Amino acid sequence: MTNWLPDITDGRGPIYLRLADRIEADIGAGLLQPGARLPPQRNLAFDLGVTIGTVGRAYSVLRERGLVSGEIGRGTFVRGKDVSPGDSATQTGTFEGSRPHFVTSDKLMLDSTAAPDVGQSLVFGRLAAEIARDHPAEIVGYTRRIPSNWLEAGQRWLATADWQPEAATIVPTLGVHAAILAIVAAIAGPGDRIVFEHLTYSHVARSVELIGRRSVAVETDAEGVDPADFDRLCAQMHPKAIFMMPCLHNPTLVTMPEARRREIVGIARRYNVWLIEDAIYAALLDEHPLSFAALAPERTFHVGGLSKAVAAGFRGGWVACPPNLASRVLTTYRMISGGKPFLLAELAARLVLSGEAAAIRARVCAEIEARAAMASEIFGGFDVASHPRAPFVWMKLPEPWLSATFKQAAANEGVLIDDEDEFKAVRTECSFHRVRIGFSSPPREALAGGFTKLRALLDSEVAAYDRFG
Repeated sequence: MTNWLPDITDGRGPIYLRLADRIEADIGAGLLQPGARLPPQRNLAFDLGVTIGTVGRAYSVLRERGLVSGEIGRGTFVRGKDVSPGDSATQTGTFEGSRPHFVTSDKLMLDSTAAPDVGQSLVFGRLAAEIARDHPAEIVGYTRRIPSNWLEAGQRWLATADWQPEAATIVPTLGVHAAILAIVAAIAGPGDRIVFEHLTYSHVARSVELIGRRSVAVETDAEGVDPADFDRLCAQMHPKAIFMMPCLHNPTLVTMPEARRREIVGIARRYNVWLIEDAIYAALLDEHPLSFAALAPERTFHVGGLSKAVAAGFRGGWVACPPNLASRVLTTYRMISGGKPFLLAELAARLVLSGEAAAIRARVCAEIEARAAMASEIFGGFDVASHPRAPFVWMKLPEPWLSATFKQAAANEGVLIDDEDEFKAVRTECSFHRVRIGFSSPPREALAGGFTKLRALLDSEVAAYDRFG
């Protein structure tokens, strides 16, 4: 693209966002065609008179928007479009975290881990009708109060065999993501650092950056967060909090053992660091190690919800706060999110308190186990991290595959998966050569065909660049 130079003189906001918006507009206008290579960051920075960091941030935004892809050493390329913007008749939309996909109906979506469909809608419809009957005024107005049953439901859903939060510490939220963002906004100011694992639910890290906090990455090993590196970060950078997924970690599937958890708690106490414990996948397990909330209730925010074990669509979530911090988190949550709709909050509470959530969870777990067994059979012989209750696998790619290249090859075959870049909390030169394959959303009968296509790609001895790049 030697003759192309974006015009960033117009527009509002930070330069990196103006640059990203201009590139997106040029892609939409056809000035940048699918497969076109964007200029190297250093070259474009020189031509525009901005810093390399500004260009890098713009390219990162474009990658998050799904407009470009890239490999270290190869460059950044404009991605192809699966559908034209006006072809609404064949579009279906799905959102996971902050990443939108608009894809044709013939794509098999193995890039989501929401609870599978086991007939939940019938239960939801019945309960929603009861709520409309019982609370006609509340469902048409703003939610200005928190009924005690909402707190009781959170208390029950978040409880583990070794710990149960007090009802007064519970804050109902519109899903786990919103809860985590409210926690960070409540306990950390602009410029404060939040620690994330190198691979994690990266949309939280990116959201933290959007509200002015800074993400830093800690090393991990086969047991989770590396205590030595966490200690180093605390001593050198003085972070406010660390975000962890200690059970069925996304995407590595590591469950942190109790001894490691105790080490992390000791370090957090020494440096006065808050602990944010995302237990969204823990809801799929019958047993797991002692929770951080049980080990360090004075500094742990324990977050959980219904999206993986019951259903994702109505965004049921709760956070159990350290003593005397629930009011602060609730106020912050309302300010940054607008609050939680009465209908959804009441539906989540009734599901839990009636026992319907537990019954649905049992069916969801059985369905996930059947799908996980299918994945293990078809991907046998490859380096695959899996768990019978996890709705995804974390697969090591054989040579010569690179993560983004394999993702594109899979898309060309009609299968959507996640490459490792989706889970990187910060920019890093580390390459894991892995992809995450989620399998909870499509009908089970469609999975075998999708898995078989991916298996055929893995077995291929053809170098993928020319064919799939």
